[in-house]
Amino acid sequence: MPISPAYQEIVDFIAAGTTPENLINFSPSEDAKERIADLIYREKTTELTPEETAELNHCLQLEHLMRLAKSRARHYLKNE
Repeated sequence: MPISPAYQEIVDFIAAGTTPENLINFSPSEDAKERIADLIYREKTTELTPEETAELNHCLQLEHLMRLAKSRARHYLKNE
């Protein structure tokens, strides 16, 4: 399965190294947001292919991971 652009953006962001501030300020590109919104919409209104379902699930897992990481980064900054 090819890696989705939204997934790749986060991988690239992590690979480049970051700071707590940069992590907190990270936001996916508009293209990635539109792709995920489209997948969610079509999941609710029609049917996704197995590949699209896997892509959406990966993106939702990454969103959860990023929320946890941003929360931790805020905690680090608060306790400096």
